[in-house]
Amino acid sequence: MTELIDRIEQQMERIRRGAAEIVPEQALVERIGRALEEGRPLRVKLGLDPTAPDIHVGNAVPLHKLRAFQELGHHAVLIFGDYTATVGDPSGQNEMRPQLSHDEVMQNAQTYLDQVGEIVDLQEAEVCYNGDWFSKMSFADVIQLAGKLTLARCIERDDFASRMEEGRPIGLHELLYPLMQAYDSVMVHSDVELGGTDQIFNILLGRELQKQVGQEPQVAVTNPLLEGLDGTQKMSKSKGNYIGICEEPAEMFGKAMSIPDQLMRKYFVLATDLPLERIEELLSERTHPREAKADLAGAVVSRYHGAEAARRARQEFNRVFRQGELPADMPQVKVPAREVEDGTIWIVRLLRLAGWATSNGDARRLVQQGGVRLGPPDALAEVADPTADVRVSDGMVLNVGKRRYATLLLTGRQGAPRGRSG
Repeated sequence: MTELIDRIEQQMERIRRGAAEIVPEQALVERIGRALEEGRPLRVKLGLDPTAPDIHVGNAVPLHKLRAFQELGHHAVLIFGDYTATVGDPSGQNEMRPQLSHDEVMQNAQTYLDQVGEIVDLQEAEVCYNGDWFSKMSFADVIQLAGKLTLARCIERDDFASRMEEGRPIGLHELLYPLMQAYDSVMVHSDVELGGTDQIFNILLGRELQKQVGQEPQVAVTNPLLEGLDGTQKMSKSKGNYIGICEEPAEMFGKAMSIPDQLMRKYFVLATDLPLERIEELLSERTHPREAKADLAGAVVSRYHGAEAARRARQEFNRVFRQGELPADMPQVKVPAREVEDGTIWIVRLLRLAGWATSNGDARRLVQQGGVRLGPPDALAEVADPTADVRVSDGMVLNVGKRRYATLLLTGRQGAPRGRSG
């Protein structure tokens, strides 16, 4: 019995790392005990709505928790919400999300699956799509499901309540979302469901539906939402405050070095694999804050690219940002000669050719904000005028901000230059 208690506590210690809530925790302790005694792994559910093609370190947090459950001997059940994603999760939203088509969702799901496989052992996981059951439901089935949730209960949610107070619209389809997520739990007979703290209403509703059909209700294990590099808003690609898990090591390291100091502990716990004892040491007065930040950035990179890539990224960062040198490997921007007149090109056009601005307005703002430089590798000069025509030649370096560098290569024959429309 003592050995069993020790094994349960070892599992719970790992599960508690970074968890915001375990509801109810005692039920999880009992389930793990039964699973160990009976040799039956827990079915641990994580639902993912592929509303965007890429995964960042914020939405990777529950994926790493799912992998932890796998390593503890439990069974991962990964649900891709091809139907819930077309509704759009209202959790934490102050307005309706744009609705995606099923085709758009399925395209995103494919890239999601490739990236999820970098974290979760898909060979040992159960992967399904909730369209497998929702697509077979009749309208009568939908009405029956809708009857399991009252409007009063639904508007207890903070996001719906605040939108009603402010007079913001709430779509009827949004009210179905919590029920759909909850019904997923019934269909896969989940023992545990993972998700962010914004999912707690949906997960607890899953417990209620499971009780109604005679299943043992699942346990909720939620993680805090990870703020982005701006230090305030939830990490999001659309907000530009993210670190993508597929980004190059040097890019990841540079972004991680801009994590606000007050969020370092949270990032250490949620976004790295470092032991908690090592984290406390790095955050103590014995470690210089700059070195602690570099260790944090290295640990983030190491998690996705390995220790050697993290070491090289750290060396490159020191060389560029502390010693003032140019990056060793810079991408090349091809500048068609037809874009160049008398050896010059409009700086806004050059930034767009580099792919660093999506519109002329974006490019102008980059220049006006400062930090746009151009010139030979040993003599970069700031370009401060967004109307300027700048001289370009092969081998010149274009730089924007702290992390974006590229060398220029003129290609093709010179023709009529493009105008400045837009």
